[in-house]
Amino acid sequence: MDITVRVKPGSRKGASVEPLEDDPAASWVVTVRERAVDGAANAGVERAVAEHFGVPRSAVEIVRGHTARIKRVRIDGI
Repeated sequence: MDITVRVKPGSRKGASVEPLEDDPAASWVVTVRERAVDGAANAGVERAVAEHFGVPRSAVEIVRGHTARIKRVRIDGI
């Protein structure tokens, strides 16, 4: 399954994955504590999405948008 997410790095409240209804570019918003430096936020996105959907982290992969806030994420096993 592929989903499109909008990433909000550097969040104080921690990691969360929530549906996003009013954004035509993305269907989910993912907030992570990690800053967008050296791929730390991308790792946080993979971890948060895996936890939210109940799959191992190895089943989540960012396939597009590694340096952008809008990312295409592939989730295997759903």
